[in-house]
Amino acid sequence: MEGGTFVLDPSPAAELVEAFTNTVDLESGDDDVATPAGLADWLAGRSLAEPALRLTADEHRAFLSLRAGIREALDTDDPVAPDRLALADAVLAEVPVLVSLGTPGAPLAPAPGGSPARTALARLAVAWAEVVLTGQIHRLKRCAEHTCGWVFWDASKNHSRRWCSMRVCGNRTKARRYAARQRD
Repeated sequence: MEGGTFVLDPSPAAELVEAFTNTVDLESGDDDVATPAGLADWLAGRSLAEPALRLTADEHRAFLSLRAGIREALDTDDPVAPDRLALADAVLAEVPVLVSLGTPGAPLAPAPGGSPARTALARLAVAWAEVVLTGQIHRLKRCAEHTCGWVFWDASKNHSRRWCSMRVCGNRTKARRYAARQRD
């Protein structure tokens, strides 16, 4: 507690998962990783790959499938799309992750010898696994405003935050509900 406010900062793994899922803005349609080159730049900017990485169309699709699956798996009031989860699971099944007893504090890591793209996928998979296994998954949420879908870190004490911004998305949702009640 700091000054009467409960504070829990996200781990680097949670920050990475949040940043990866937020590479697409559902409201505006902007996608930072819409192209293989854009994805390569994003990966290099987070030290997940070398700046010279060249991704194939299949590798690019794998990252987009993983992103869609992670977004789908995050806490929200919306129904889950099982096809997105299945595609992401298919990507994860091909990711070279090494489980090690010899690295204290980091039992999961990308397996050596993988392609640069597969290694970057493995790093994202390891971050996702850490977020789930540490229970931080309950703090990483997708905005309940269906037109938004932004992923955010819920720092509320009781994990009750529903919107990325109460002022914008929360207000939209509440105004829409109010208008619907008035019509009825």
